[in-house]
Amino acid sequence: MASATSIIQGGLFSCGGALSSFTARPRRMMVVRAEAINPDIKKDEPKVVDSVLVTELSKPLTAYCRCWRSGTFPLCDGGHVKHNKETGDNVGPLLLKKQ
Repeated sequence: MASATSIIQGGLFSCGGALSSFTARPRRMMVVRAEAINPDIKKDEPKVVDSVLVTELSKPLTAYCRCWRSGTFPLCDGGHVKHNKETGDNVGPLLLKKQ
């Protein structure tokens, strides 16, 4: 009898006693082009950062990503800094502050 690992790797799996087959799809590669995200909002400022006061937060400050470059999305990890240098953009995080 084949092990569960070999059955899954072979493209078969058991579902309620019946064997079914599936085709594994290759992973898609995604290319991110370096272009400005913010075309016209507050372009006179070096970095656009907005703050919102919220009464019900577990942390005193939480930064949310708005550049879509964060490795910890939806939280900000500072990825906008590299993006802004490469594109001349001025996007920054949304800061939620505990009131």
